[in-house]
Amino acid sequence: MALHPSSLVVVSNRLPIDVSPGPDGTLSYGRSPGGLVAALDPVLKASGGAWIGWPGAPDFSFEPLDVSGVLSVPVALTADEITDYYEGFSNATLWPLYHDVITPPEYHREWHEAYRAVNYKFAAAAADAAAEGATVWVHDYQLQLVPALIRQMRPDVKIGFFNHIPFPPEALFAQLPWRHELIMGLLGADLIGFQRAQDAGNFRSCVRRLTGLTTRGHQIMVPGAHGHKRIVQSGAFPISIDSAAVAELARRPQVQARSREIRAELGNPDCVLFGVDRLDYTKGIAHRLKAYEELLREGRLQVPGVVMVQVASPSRDNVSAYQTLRDDVETTVGRIAGDFGSLGSPAIHYLHQNQGAEEMAALYLAADVMLVTALRDGMNLVAKEYVASRVDGRGALVLSEFTGAADELRQAILVNPHDIDGLKASIVRASAMAPREQRRRMQALRRRVMEHDVGAWALDFLRTLAAR
Repeated sequence: MALHPSSLVVVSNRLPIDVSPGPDGTLSYGRSPGGLVAALDPVLKASGGAWIGWPGAPDFSFEPLDVSGVLSVPVALTADEITDYYEGFSNATLWPLYHDVITPPEYHREWHEAYRAVNYKFAAAAADAAAEGATVWVHDYQLQLVPALIRQMRPDVKIGFFNHIPFPPEALFAQLPWRHELIMGLLGADLIGFQRAQDAGNFRSCVRRLTGLTTRGHQIMVPGAHGHKRIVQSGAFPISIDSAAVAELARRPQVQARSREIRAELGNPDCVLFGVDRLDYTKGIAHRLKAYEELLREGRLQVPGVVMVQVASPSRDNVSAYQTLRDDVETTVGRIAGDFGSLGSPAIHYLHQNQGAEEMAALYLAADVMLVTALRDGMNLVAKEYVASRVDGRGALVLSEFTGAADELRQAILVNPHDIDGLKASIVRASAMAPREQRRRMQALRRRVMEHDVGAWALDFLRTLAAR
């Protein structure tokens, strides 16, 4: 199909659709789940917009697809590019660096070269798709060079960038050999959004220190064409979820019936502790398990009165740090199960698999205490999903203060996950919280999550960008 210029172009590492070729060469596709897709879909449909992204498989491409009024434009990547750009520079260099070096980043020049080349591919695709004077919205750490590349190719368009993960403090970011290039890549945008004000402040500090450019409040003065100054705005735009859709799912009779069934399958304990995360070293799963194990060993929590359910979704299995993490987590789970469980009364249920939306909603409803113990997280949408799911007004949220969500969800029990004794005390407190206090806290949490949903987030960012 011919590529018609679009007035709004979204650029992200992955396309919003899952596409697979059939044996006869035809393509089958469906929309990918996720809050970002849900938020931007109506805006893109209204403008006849385009979404640029990788289809998800090596050496796979197709003609641009019109799916319900949104044009999906693929960027083909080779197997080597996926290894070096995605698994390498994006997830073994930038990801650990931006998450406070929880695991050491690796710096390889060939990874950086692949990152640069792939960013050029994305920028060229966006430049081709954008109409005269269009808005281009680039997403996340995999594409930090794209804003400046688009500006070189298409100085007529308006460019926004949103970073979904944390941005590190200057002392950490300065370790990156290609730090100046990435900063200048981001400064190609007119508006740069972050999850937290702290992240935006870290970025501006890096700009001042590493480029010598001037900042005034949220603004950065960047040299422009013909000697003119260009003003780049930066700030916090905390992302959210499709709160109404999550709440509607939790109200379905079959989901509520499944939540009761889950509790029965767990033996109808007094307290269900629940954690759900990608199996990632940033999520603090090991800290959570350590705290739970010590509480059982000390007798402050006892089976069968309490049981933990931990869902760990598979993630980046080809990266060695993730393989090591899985081994460590599963060793701890096995020890807890062996030391404290009995026939018919397990101490822990561990699921290394993805769960469907209805099953997740049922698990949220079945959980008395939600444990979010991330060591560093841009936002953590699981915390918001739990709150939106609690249409019954019950439940307690234990939330790491190192998540973006902690800035908004102040009625949660906030914890430092590195403080195991403090984490243990918070788990005990949450498990014994009176229904009246649960309702008071959950009411405030739900008001925040329901009013500030992902649609409001997208609208706020796009309105701010349009005013630039």
